[in-house]
Amino acid sequence: MRVSLRNGRWAVLAAVGVLALAGCSSSGSSKGSTASGSGGTSAAGSSSSAASGAKSWSKEPAMTIDPGKKYTMVLHTSQGDITIAMDAAKAPHAVNSFNFLAAQHFFDGSYCHRLSTSAGLQMLQCGDPTAGATPKATDGQNGPGYQFQDENLTGATYPAGTVAMANAGPNTNGSQFFLVFGDSQLQPAYTPFGTITDGMGVLAHVASGGISDPGQDGTGRPTIPVELKSVSVTAS
Repeated sequence: MRVSLRNGRWAVLAAVGVLALAGCSSSGSSKGSTASGSGGTSAAGSSSSAASGAKSWSKEPAMTIDPGKKYTMVLHTSQGDITIAMDAAKAPHAVNSFNFLAAQHFFDGSYCHRLSTSAGLQMLQCGDPTAGATPKATDGQNGPGYQFQDENLTGATYPAGTVAMANAGPNTNGSQFFLVFGDSQLQPAYTPFGTITDGMGVLAHVASGGISDPGQDGTGRPTIPVELKSVSVTAS
């Protein structure tokens, strides 16, 4: 599969049985983090509000996490909590970014905008701060305004329970991520930064409801809505 931008939306095109995942991470913007070194707006340059009301920063936040510590992220969703053990040692930039964005309440009130239930790609994609309760054409095109580098790709696989960054090409990570609920056939091009330790039942429930209006690639908004009410990141 390859990724292309068509009609203003990221589209996934099937080819040779390989799957790809995309999410624009160039613009746009959880609940306050209790992790050590949570960043303020100045850590990533000046913040601004996009037309959508989402926060945006001009550069990646300064590194404030300790890669030697364990970090846990909890997605407090409208369908139940999903707990993720984050790998700060192998994906420090990703973990640091989520720590920062969580402290800014960046994800609060946004909706997971993309579900795939196909045999080769079983995932729920979230992280566009402008994706609201009502679907719109620009869902999946927004992020925090900054991008950061790929990490942890050597030999990367995406079994059930993996949490990884969606992207729009190499080194375009922003705020969009996906939660894998069934073993997925993806090229090692999406930074895996965590593992779901609790809440797989939430994803199974959402998947059971199917996709409300599938696009050409068979993915789309989940029929069962998933709102990120808040996100928290803690260090131990």
